[in-house]
Amino acid sequence: MSAPGQLISRNPADLQDQVFATPAADAATFVAACRDARAAQPAWAATPAPRRGRAIQQIGRIVEANKESLARLVTREIGKPYPEALGEVQEIVDTCDFFLGEGRRLYGQTVPSEMPDKQLFTFRVPVGVAAIVTAGNFPVAVPSWYLVPALLCGNAVVWKPADYTPALGQALGDLFQAGGLPDGVLSVVQADGPTTFAGIEQALEEGLIDKVGFTGSSAVGREIGALCGRHLQSPCLELGGKNPMVVMDDADLDLAVEGALFGGFGTAGQRCTSLGTAIVHERVHDDFLARLTAAVEAAPIGDPTQDVLYGPMIHQRFLDRFVDEHLDLVRDHHTVGGSTGVGRITSANPRAGFVGDPEAGLFVHPTIVSGVRIDDELANTETFGPLVGVARFGDFDEAIALANGHGYGLSSAIYTRDAVHALRFRERVSAGMVSVNNSTSGAEAHLPFGGNGRSGNGSRQSGIWVLDQFTRWQSMNWDYAGKLQKAQMDVDDVDADLDFRLRW
Repeated sequence: MSAPGQLISRNPADLQDQVFATPAADAATFVAACRDARAAQPAWAATPAPRRGRAIQQIGRIVEANKESLARLVTREIGKPYPEALGEVQEIVDTCDFFLGEGRRLYGQTVPSEMPDKQLFTFRVPVGVAAIVTAGNFPVAVPSWYLVPALLCGNAVVWKPADYTPALGQALGDLFQAGGLPDGVLSVVQADGPTTFAGIEQALEEGLIDKVGFTGSSAVGREIGALCGRHLQSPCLELGGKNPMVVMDDADLDLAVEGALFGGFGTAGQRCTSLGTAIVHERVHDDFLARLTAAVEAAPIGDPTQDVLYGPMIHQRFLDRFVDEHLDLVRDHHTVGGSTGVGRITSANPRAGFVGDPEAGLFVHPTIVSGVRIDDELANTETFGPLVGVARFGDFDEAIALANGHGYGLSSAIYTRDAVHALRFRERVSAGMVSVNNSTSGAEAHLPFGGNGRSGNGSRQSGIWVLDQFTRWQSMNWDYAGKLQKAQMDVDDVDADLDFRLRW
């Protein structure tokens, strides 16, 4: 637990290991950072975009040079297995590599006017000051999805990392500053959630913030959206998911099991894109369930510095919620499997083949719950832990109903050899992201990332699509006719004989 006035992080795989401690900021500190950003932003926006792109390039190279040490810190502070942590750091590098080129693009358009001696143009302009709040399950990759394009586009940023990853917040901020950003262009404010919300509210009232970006729970996202709406702002919201994976009767079952294992249990199921429910055709349901159960039972779990499928829960709050709330969603018609126990892994509730000391950290058993129905709470609740539901379906309409019925719309997958099934699933699933014969988890720096419904407000991150979050379109018309020309009024028409008919 953090002491009053401090944010303290502990290694969730070894709670005796205190990783970092830092003073907790108050709302006034957050607002002051927004004022500094407001003061610094005009000069940064006036910096030629290719030079801003050069700063992004340098940040990418600095992160690349520090890849191993930053990945080790990810593993230590949130318990993510080291190979996954390396992949997360690589995502920062990939994002920088993609966006450095936007400094020489940021394309607008010229379009023809309906009148002579007149030209029309469009330009991208920065929104101004962006307040960014991110979660700790991807404590360095996801922040980069916001910070890199926001800075490249000429905005100043105030970033609030997760309060349980203060070391990574400090480290990533230091790496970005080493890339040559001017003072005030990027501020890192270490604070808890309620304090941050109060700071954003005050900064919005003072007109200091032009954009809010938030990654976190759907419940908090609603509050952020309502707050921004009162100030006529549209936030960038990337929220939770209950991501379906449909397994058709023609699927490669070994491949589907591999996707379910990684998608459902990687990072201990603590991804917004984690597999929620495997929706399996009745002809292959039993076979798939048997194979998945065997794979989960055999998977090594434990010390994240070793070769394991997943390590600990990120923080005590997530372990408590998973054990006390989400496991309570299991009903009498469900069947539970996947491990030698349920709930927290301890010496009294052991996991066969556990790697390391279960008493040292926040470890929980992987759980498969079969017999899931469309109206179950379990089918409609994001569990944010190593739990995968398995449901049975008979026809495609039933599969789609199960895939969409929860109201989330982030990620989805279908396993099939039939292109018709894949294309029909793509047309009808509500998710913003679709995988065919791949897991629900996985993103690339040049592809749009985001969801709909309870998963977000339709905004997208990554690729060129995120530019619409951090720029606004400005149009310009330039009339050199030497007289006032009024659009829709002083327009020459085309003479046509509309009564003409062919006569043969």
